[in-house]
Amino acid sequence: MEPITIGIIGMIALTVMIVAGIRIFVAAGLVGFFGLWALRGFDKAVGIAGHIPYSDTTNYALSVLPLFILIGHLAHHAGIVQGAYRCARAWLGWMPGGLAVATIFAAAGFAAVSGASTATAAVFARISIPELLRYKYQPGIAAAVVAAGGTLASLIPPSAIMVVYGIITETSIGGLLLAGFIPGVISAVLYASIIVVRFKINPALGLSVHGIPWRERLVTLPDALPIVFVIGAVIGGMYTGWATPTEVGALGAFIVFVMALLKRSLTGRGLLDSLLDTVKLTVMIFSIIWGVLIFVRFLAFAGVSSSFSDWIVAIGVSPYLVLLFVIVLYTVLGMFMDGIGMLLLTLPVIFPVMMKLDFDPIWFGIIVVKMVEVGLLTPPVGLNCYVVSGVRPDIPLQAIFRNVWPFVLMDFACVGLFTLFPGIVTFLPRLTMSGT
Repeated sequence: MEPITIGIIGMIALTVMIVAGIRIFVAAGLVGFFGLWALRGFDKAVGIAGHIPYSDTTNYALSVLPLFILIGHLAHHAGIVQGAYRCARAWLGWMPGGLAVATIFAAAGFAAVSGASTATAAVFARISIPELLRYKYQPGIAAAVVAAGGTLASLIPPSAIMVVYGIITETSIGGLLLAGFIPGVISAVLYASIIVVRFKINPALGLSVHGIPWRERLVTLPDALPIVFVIGAVIGGMYTGWATPTEVGALGAFIVFVMALLKRSLTGRGLLDSLLDTVKLTVMIFSIIWGVLIFVRFLAFAGVSSSFSDWIVAIGVSPYLVLLFVIVLYTVLGMFMDGIGMLLLTLPVIFPVMMKLDFDPIWFGIIVVKMVEVGLLTPPVGLNCYVVSGVRPDIPLQAIFRNVWPFVLMDFACVGLFTLFPGIVTFLPRLTMSGT
């Protein structure tokens, strides 16, 4: 049997196993191992599969993951997110849909200290929804705002999904994290804009918050300082070249820890839970990475990626038509798979094609992550919607899905904007490289 045929069979087998509900790292590892066995023999398959978990995951760049995860858990257990929400509520609550706008920007702020979208959605489902309901927001709208706000953690650094993309494609993690900042801010602004427009047209959707004195607003500003300091450390450190992504991750975790101690908001139990939660999530992500890397090695030996990219280039299709196909593909896959599953299944084949069509790897990474955000909201497997519904079972899941579509449209608007003006994405990474 030809290697390319074995590779295609492996991809079909992986798709079937993931759809069947088998864990991603198990499916990828098994398909990759048996594929290598068929191509190279049992001894070499054992050698390759056994060597990858050590050789590839001892890479210094990967140490950024547990540190970024730790920042988010420390911020959550120290109550820093509540302070950020109070600040956003005090300053933005007067606008049409002001509490929803405050939720979006507070979630964007928390995204800067948390790399996980689902964690952000879960935290704000507990904090924001009771306040939104108190001001007569429709339950479905309140939950949809929280689900959409949570997706910003995929784009705004530090982002775990962006690190996974960088590992699979061997793209600069520092460049990816820098590239996500401006698109993340633009996404938050567009989310807030659609809220203001909807509530301006129909004020009955929810009440604004009026009568907050300036003194009370000013008092809330220190609550946002930990997030401001972390953003400054992460973006400033990488932008100036003063620190690597791993070093800014360590600095960010240290800043959150010290601020929590100064506020006396982090208990011993909270610290222990932060460390344990970090270990659990890190082990899960690293297990997925091991399986992914074995599968990617199998595809490389089978020649699937190179053959497909050569074929696309040979038929002379417009690069932007291929991009449109990729966006449609991710839209469909996002309805049935989680983000890491999509990256695993598609990037080993699609990424080489996009590179042969001369797309920038960092720019393409932001487009892919943006499409992952779409998948977190769209039914039937919009993970963030399920998370919010799990925290608030009194709000029907169907009501959440009905109200997330304006945010999905804003996501597609972002993809179009970043495609028309790719400099929005590449500005910070290129500016950094030109200064070094």
